[in-house]
Amino acid sequence: MFEGGRARIALLGMAILFAGCSIIRPQAGPGQVIYQDDFSRATSGWDRYQDPTYSADYQDGLYRIHVLTPNTDALAIPGLQVSDAQIEVDARKAGGSDNNVFGLLCRYQDWRNFYFFYISSDGYTGIGVSKEGRKQLLTDDSLLPSVAVVQADGSNHLRADCDGHALRLFVNGELVAEAQAAEWATGDVGLIAGTYDLPGTEILFDNFSVVRPDDS
Repeated sequence: MFEGGRARIALLGMAILFAGCSIIRPQAGPGQVIYQDDFSRATSGWDRYQDPTYSADYQDGLYRIHVLTPNTDALAIPGLQVSDAQIEVDARKAGGSDNNVFGLLCRYQDWRNFYFFYISSDGYTGIGVSKEGRKQLLTDDSLLPSVAVVQADGSNHLRADCDGHALRLFVNGELVAEAQAAEWATGDVGLIAGTYDLPGTEILFDNFSVVRPDDS
């Protein structure tokens, strides 16, 4: 977790939402859809879960992650196994502090190993990696401000590219962060939301899709 422009590199509390067995999908051609979900069906495979740390469930045609404890991340995965991917989702804050994080995952191996693409409701962005539970930003020492982010409870369209070693984050169509990483060639994709000192981060997600990048 990283607070605004200040780095917090140490691993904080982590909750993981499992979506069942992995789904291995045929390799798609460039620009072809690998997976998509508008969360209109509560049986599409994402978890429906609640405990004192977090809750995650379908809600009125959306997917909701509500983090109930401080300094905690909650992850949700659909159970895919893909290589290069362009992942997109619409996301907005429904509750909690603007000092939060939420976004997308790729190359997910397990709850300790994955790439993450963060934005915050107070206008910060960044790309990072979690390796054996240690989280580190790849784009800078801290999350960086971006005018592309619609702050507070505004809706943001997020896109994360995992294309070979290249990682890219787009917010509302604007490239806001780039990094290079080579830990994993394949893995799952998913969603993430987290808190800092204040509990209550509540994020609503819609229109999740995974497409094979045009240049892969």
